[in-house]
Amino acid sequence: MIRRTIREWERIGYGSDDTEIPESQADRLAAVARASVFSGRGGEGVLEHGRKGLRAHGVVGVIATPGCQLEILPKIEGGGEVGVTDATFRNRLIHMLAVVYDLPVEAGAMTQLGWQRDTVLELLIRLFCAKLADAVRQGMPRLYISHEDDLPTLRGRLDVTRQFSALAVSPQKLACRFDALSPDIVLNQVMRAAVTKLSRLSQAPDNQRTLRELSFVYADVTEVPANAMRWDQIVLDRTNRRWHDLLSLARLFLSDRHQQTSAGMVDGHALLFEMNVLFEQYVARILSRALAGTGMCVSAQGGHRDCLYEGDTGRFRTRPDLIIRQGERIVLIIDTKWKRMTPRIDDPKQGVSQADVYQLMAYGQLYDCPNVMLLYPHHGDLPLDPVCRRYSIAVRDSDETLIVATMDLAGTQACHKIALQELINKVLTSPSAQESPGSNAKAPSSSHQFSRELEELRFLVSPQ
Repeated sequence: MIRRTIREWERIGYGSDDTEIPESQADRLAAVARASVFSGRGGEGVLEHGRKGLRAHGVVGVIATPGCQLEILPKIEGGGEVGVTDATFRNRLIHMLAVVYDLPVEAGAMTQLGWQRDTVLELLIRLFCAKLADAVRQGMPRLYISHEDDLPTLRGRLDVTRQFSALAVSPQKLACRFDALSPDIVLNQVMRAAVTKLSRLSQAPDNQRTLRELSFVYADVTEVPANAMRWDQIVLDRTNRRWHDLLSLARLFLSDRHQQTSAGMVDGHALLFEMNVLFEQYVARILSRALAGTGMCVSAQGGHRDCLYEGDTGRFRTRPDLIIRQGERIVLIIDTKWKRMTPRIDDPKQGVSQADVYQLMAYGQLYDCPNVMLLYPHHGDLPLDPVCRRYSIAVRDSDETLIVATMDLAGTQACHKIALQELINKVLTSPSAQESPGSNAKAPSSSHQFSRELEELRFLVSPQ
């Protein structure tokens, strides 16, 4: 069994060494990656299949073929950290997934998992197996289901119509209608589908053994394809509340939105996540908790205002990553970027894309918001403390500002919540962020002044 781990944007060469991968296996992995929903138009969105090796892009997770697993981890470094281990990156990735997908990672059993020896996929499978086995020991959920059957003795109610029509010539049978307590319900069908799929994916011996035992438990439950599953019929109440975490895990494994479950003619599977989207969703979840009770609320992928109008028809609809409102006012727009900022000595713009600046300026104009922010992940090459730098837009000492900030993803969720609380408070309580409570107006600007915003971008890379 070949297991290799690389980090996003890293390359692994072909060969038989422990730090290399056989070319035949690399070809199979690349074929699975090309079948992924993240592959992109050119088929290189997950892996770059080169002449001398494979290079990961901005998608993380696990790609598996028979006899080989390639794990791609994100570079989630804390301030001043160097030489961070794969186990630490793996731990941080799973905790981000836990927040975004409501996974039960904080359970005590998770601390016993093999962070060092297993991939992200095997860790999640092990967590699912442990929780499902424990839940099954306490009893599978059952519901009363209506049945119709022809029986030698009466059970339930007699179906008079069918008795004297279809069974008129068979008086030895009775047309019965009755309710029976059955485990063949949608919740158990979801669990069986997850067990069946993971039995094909898992390559760890202990996971395979547990999954075989669970498959026997669910042998009497109808096997339903994942794409035909009736998720809307699942009702969680006080009698089956303990299945909530398992349902979240099963949904993650079975959902085609976040993973490519099969590569068609290629024998392989993948569990993949786009870091741009994962980072945005993680910040949105933590920020909503950080703003609770402050009178402010956050919405993700909202807004939907159009840049241009052709008559009454809008064109080029916008969807800012995060919009923070205080009552009816939009007080801050945040655009998350899963990119590595560069130290100032290497790049006076610190890796901030000019296109990203244009985009944020357009958001500020369209949504009448004086404060816009680019939020990046912090990493070890930056100073120890997270970055928070404010720039005036178009003119010096402008009331309209663009903030470039970073978020340190090391530490606990509680630390991240506090960090975002402090960041938002710092941005919105500065003198340039103060606005009259009755309006969301900004300083008047003419069309000539707006054109200067595009011509005088040098002020965007010069701190106040």
